[in-house]
Amino acid sequence: MRIGVIGCGTISSAAVRGIAGDGHEITVSERGAHHSAVLVETFDNVRAADNQTVVDSSEVLFLGMVAEVAQAVLSDLRFRKDQKVITFMAGLSLDEVAALVRPARAVAIMMPFPGIAQGGTPIMMHGDTALVTKLFGHRNNIFPVKDAEEMAAYLCAQSVLSPIVRMVSDAADWLGARVSDKEQGEVFLRELVASSLSGMACAPLIDALNTPGGYNQRLRAHMENHGIGVALKSGLDDML
Repeated sequence: MRIGVIGCGTISSAAVRGIAGDGHEITVSERGAHHSAVLVETFDNVRAADNQTVVDSSEVLFLGMVAEVAQAVLSDLRFRKDQKVITFMAGLSLDEVAALVRPARAVAIMMPFPGIAQGGTPIMMHGDTALVTKLFGHRNNIFPVKDAEEMAAYLCAQSVLSPIVRMVSDAADWLGARVSDKEQGEVFLRELVASSLSGMACAPLIDALNTPGGYNQRLRAHMENHGIGVALKSGLDDML
């Protein structure tokens, strides 16, 4: 496909890396100069151009800018009715993006994570599942949702990632102060959490880690008694 990327930041750059080897012709915007320059240097089929040239060169467009600047950036561009737009912007609904890119069609909203560059990451999306799957599905798991309300809930719930990473980081710091190889300790904890969650659903995993008086049960009970679950759910409710 001929793919254009408007707003070439960290996430858009990762998405490009994830599909650059699939034979597409990819044009990335000069906005985000560092990322676009690295992509152009790394991949023969990626070039950088101004935003209008990106639009003119593409049949599928990725929008990777922040929602706050979208109207200012997109209102100056001329789109075609034969173009399909996939937005990565969490702050605008698919209908709102459609109004900004007419006569092009906003066909999907998806939220990539940095791991999309290597593959093996979940992708939540709403809209044209077939197109998103064609582009990203052979390396990643696609999680389609039925409407904008479900997408909003998924967007809130995915924010659990940062608190989880914070907890692993804090535990790694605690461990690092007590062992000879701090880096090894962090790698161990990251692999422990990632492999455990990828191999079993949450409820049976909690049961498996619920040995009476065991380390996992004791720490979980300590944190629950300090309100971690209540704080998490109230924070999600506030965002939604």
